Amino acid sequence: METFKRKTPEEILMSIYKLHRGRLEILIGAVSGSGKTYHMLREGQLLKQQGIDVVICAVTTSQRSETVEQLADLERVPSIHWTRNNIEQKDLNLDVLLERNPEVVLVDSIAHRNRPDARFMTRLEDIQYLLSQGISVITTANIYDLEGVREVASRMTGIEVKETVPANTLSLADEVRLIDVTPETLLSRIATGKFHLSQAETNIVFKRGNLAILRELALRHVAEGVNDSLEKHNDEMGNVGPTGVTEKILVSAQYHWNSSIYIRRGQQIAKRLNGELYVVTFRNPQDKMSREAETFKRSLVKLVKKVNGEFEELPFSSRRSLPNILVKYAMEHRATRIVLGHSKQTLWQECWQGSIIHDILKKTRNVDVFVIADRAEHEGERILPTKVKGPNESSVYRRLSSEEVDQQIERIKRGQFKVYIGSAPGVGKTYTMLREGNDLERIGTNVTIGLLETHGRKETGAQVGSLGMIPRKVIDYRGTLLEEMDTEEIIRQAPDVVLVDELAHTNVPGSKNKKRFEDVIEILNAGISVITTMNVQHLESLNDAVEQITGVRVRETVPDHILRLADEVQLIDVAPQSLQQRIREGKVYALDKVEQSLGNFFKTGNLIALRELALREIADDVDERLESWERTSSLRGPWRRQEVIYVCVELTAHAESLIRRGFRIAHRLKATWYVTYVQLEDSETKEEDSVRIEALEKLTERLGGHFNILQARRRSHIATVLITQANEHKVTQIIVGQSKLRFIQVIRKGSVVKRLLRAARHVDVLVVARF
Repeated sequence: METFKRKTPEEILMSIYKLHRGRLEILIGAVSGSGKTYHMLREGQLLKQQGIDVVICAVTTSQRSETVEQLADLERVPSIHWTRNNIEQKDLNLDVLLERNPEVVLVDSIAHRNRPDARFMTRLEDIQYLLSQGISVITTANIYDLEGVREVASRMTGIEVKETVPANTLSLADEVRLIDVTPETLLSRIATGKFHLSQAETNIVFKRGNLAILRELALRHVAEGVNDSLEKHNDEMGNVGPTGVTEKILVSAQYHWNSSIYIRRGQQIAKRLNGELYVVTFRNPQDKMSREAETFKRSLVKLVKKVNGEFEELPFSSRRSLPNILVKYAMEHRATRIVLGHSKQTLWQECWQGSIIHDILKKTRNVDVFVIADRAEHEGERILPTKVKGPNESSVYRRLSSEEVDQQIERIKRGQFKVYIGSAPGVGKTYTMLREGNDLERIGTNVTIGLLETHGRKETGAQVGSLGMIPRKVIDYRGTLLEEMDTEEIIRQAPDVVLVDELAHTNVPGSKNKKRFEDVIEILNAGISVITTMNVQHLESLNDAVEQITGVRVRETVPDHILRLADEVQLIDVAPQSLQQRIREGKVYALDKVEQSLGNFFKTGNLIALRELALREIADDVDERLESWERTSSLRGPWRRQEVIYVCVELTAHAESLIRRGFRIAHRLKATWYVTYVQLEDSETKEEDSVRIEALEKLTERLGGHFNILQARRRSHIATVLITQANEHKVTQIIVGQSKLRFIQVIRKGSVVKRLLRAARHVDVLVVARF
């Protein structure tokens, strides 16, 4: 749907300027050798096949055979060669390029610095000049080439970079595409001699931990850019409130000693969820600030700046106006979570004066409310860095238990597992999987196709090459012959590697396994390696986020632990505009389905949000693996010790969403977690209730939690029953759903959430919004 908003004169002029300006595409990677030049040249070949005039200049293949192959018959415009510190350099020959006047120029290394007598000092300026002349440019960069990222990369890995581009360079591009490669793949390329390193690169950059850090930096930085484009898109469409997948944490503080605790906790949440932090305080302009309040204000402003948050003081006229002001601010800033301290009011004070927390809960839509317990007087400072043993601190002489020995043996016997993941259908997962299969076969690996779904895409089908394919098993289901992957035949033939498409697929009833990922586990346990594909929307714990983004409830899902089982998870990144263009050209779906696709699932806003979701999810996966290897280099900061999460559910449609939310929070905080349903003793359990309880229990267990059913004599006792068990489990955070009761129902029945908030002031409480 196009916006009907009138364009400003500035917007009209910018649109006209872009008609004459060339198009800029930047391929960004974590490090040298990630395949940026290869993909740039390959894209050049595809453009040439479409009749577009493409040339290359100042491209460096480093004599990597796969990259050299992609040069093929691309026209080369000679670059200007010179030396710096006895190392050969290549500059763009602007005069020759302007005379040749191609439609597209392919050029490496946007951060390159030119020779002293060049027209411009940097390649970025060269590229901007070509763009102004109507020539489009495709170029490459490493994540540490960006000013701003360089400092973080240097601090965390020790890598030193001299040539950089401004931090906003990616925002100048019409398209930014991440070339994601796992550390395992890079190290394998080095081991097989596909590219060679200098001694400095070997000692610093190409350590497994450093490669993971740089990869995570690349994923997160591109995700931030994607979020900016999503917010811009939503502004154009007139959308307000929380949007996309970026967490925005809004802390409500006071000029009081305990506000620093709230800000620190908000900072921890923001870092752990890779979100932005906002802090607001309230002040009546009519009242003069006391000296003590002024001191607290200076302290808070300094603290907020230190933790990279944004601080704002909001005016208010009366206490009852605070919820309205806070909720309005949250909506304007697209906050996803409001953080504030527990109330210290008595029940009578709440009735007489009103409750700020309860009023906020009544007014918020699509915003979670996180209420922090103040336990500083009992436990000291709340936010504690985790002290965990690094790999060098554990003794290699420690004897393994019998269970650990069995686990190690199973891991040794199991095949390698690699997953290609994308943000949507059509991004190129199957294409890339097949290409890797052919690469492996060329070096003598026995590779076969176990299950392939090309969906009629010619480019994908062409990648099959010489790979063998195991015929599908035919299953008779209610008189209809249906086909499924023949897992038994794959295991019988025992190839080195099997390629399996669409990991989230549900098998035909009557198959040995219900889901394809169960077939894959069986193949892996037989010692056969598997390369497979899936989209991010099929990940179990993201089911609710995907529905909020697209309006579509994905029915086929994969448990999150399957992704963690993988030895490698690699993202296939494509910009929304490029994917939409593929769809228009009929490369994803048949031409008669193009308009329907673009008007539904493949709308611009959906694709931007799903892309950001995929980038952040893989970044989190990288961080989890990094923590499991080293536990010293997490970009998301420390987590609290001994977190225990307690999810309270009812038999509503919202229950699964709460369970998935509980899992994601527990997973990020390395916490034990429980899900509890309270049944009234006198009520009769209906058959449909039993079915719902069983489904919730299975979901909890599938995600690795513990499910409990408790009894309460009457509804007013539910909160007490929950708190009693929460205390037994030493719970640090309770998760409940926002109440859906109307005012009259609250008066008549009472609110469980209100009672819980009053009784659980020693525990953090997250009230999850209903979308």
